[in-house]
Amino acid sequence: MWDRIAAYAAHDDPMVAACNLIALVVASNQPFYPLYVYWTVSGHVWPAVFTFLSTPLFLAVPAVARRYSKIGRALLPIVGMANTILSAKVFGPASGVEIFLIPCALIAATFFRPSERLLAFILIGGAILIYFGFNGAYGTPPVHIYTSSEYQAFVRLNAMSAGTLSVFVGLIASGLISQIKARA
Repeated sequence: MWDRIAAYAAHDDPMVAACNLIALVVASNQPFYPLYVYWTVSGHVWPAVFTFLSTPLFLAVPAVARRYSKIGRALLPIVGMANTILSAKVFGPASGVEIFLIPCALIAATFFRPSERLLAFILIGGAILIYFGFNGAYGTPPVHIYTSSEYQAFVRLNAMSAGTLSVFVGLIASGLISQIKARA
């Protein structure tokens, strides 16, 4: 099974392979998010089910990238931003879920070549625009109102999760840099 997953994530372009790996790691962690919410925030985990809507899109990144490498790489932060918007609407901005826009921008800044900078800047700008454009206004109230202490726990959970994802992206990028230097 691991061989099939590795083959699915593999690509001749190391940047594409890196984005594929990140997408699959994010998708594989999504089923655990309700458990994290249960353990650290509240027993009201049913709103976390909405986050599963993005799982097939994260899983599709390697398939898209196999045919259109630049679009596949761009799909990763786009799906991440869409998932962040959905999660902010579901949980409310007080959950701190918008912090996931940081790894989305980091991915956009890291996995595009100098000749693709315009696309990278558009994606980074998209993350910034979402943060400042929505400014916490996601329409109707969240599907469940948590207590202030639960929202504090949510912020800690999301900060730790987004921080861990950012570190993972950094480690992948570091490995990619080493790989590129070794080829040169």
